[in-house]
Amino acid sequence: MALELQPISYREAREFINRYHRHHLPPQGWKFGIGVNDGKKLVGVITVGRPVARHLDDGWTLEVTRCCTDGTKNVASMLYAAAWRATKALGYKRLITYTLAEETGTSLKAAGWRCIGKTKGGTWNRPNRPRMDRHPTGPKLLWEAPGSTESRSPRKPANFNRDDRVYALFEMEQL
Repeated sequence: MALELQPISYREAREFINRYHRHHLPPQGWKFGIGVNDGKKLVGVITVGRPVARHLDDGWTLEVTRCCTDGTKNVASMLYAAAWRATKALGYKRLITYTLAEETGTSLKAAGWRCIGKTKGGTWNRPNRPRMDRHPTGPKLLWEAPGSTESRSPRKPANFNRDDRVYALFEMEQL
């Protein structure tokens, strides 16, 4: 059985994630996605979008928002590697993702990614912006694609005023 990368639509990716992802719903949007097939059927998808944490959304960084497979061996690491190649081809400098703290990250390690931090976890629910959590809220590990470079200066539109943007920083334990 030969695995092959394939283009995928947002709708196809959402349907696959709805069917196979263990603990998340499909993402709300994306920059792009990639699928993998085994010659007969779709066996995995990856979705990439803007970073969810706004202080990481510098214009040079993208985030893998979902990686989902049907359990076929080697698909996840193939998707992570392909997502990084596509991210670089689009001109971005950094690709990140998060996993639950209890997940081993085997596929990420196989694709050359490195763990760079651990968040404390938490909820997006706030008194002035109520939300119902439909996902795990525990600690997560932050991973970075091989060769990613952390941007020191945000890519700014011509009329950008530094005082207009407020970054909500979260505490992260360095590994």
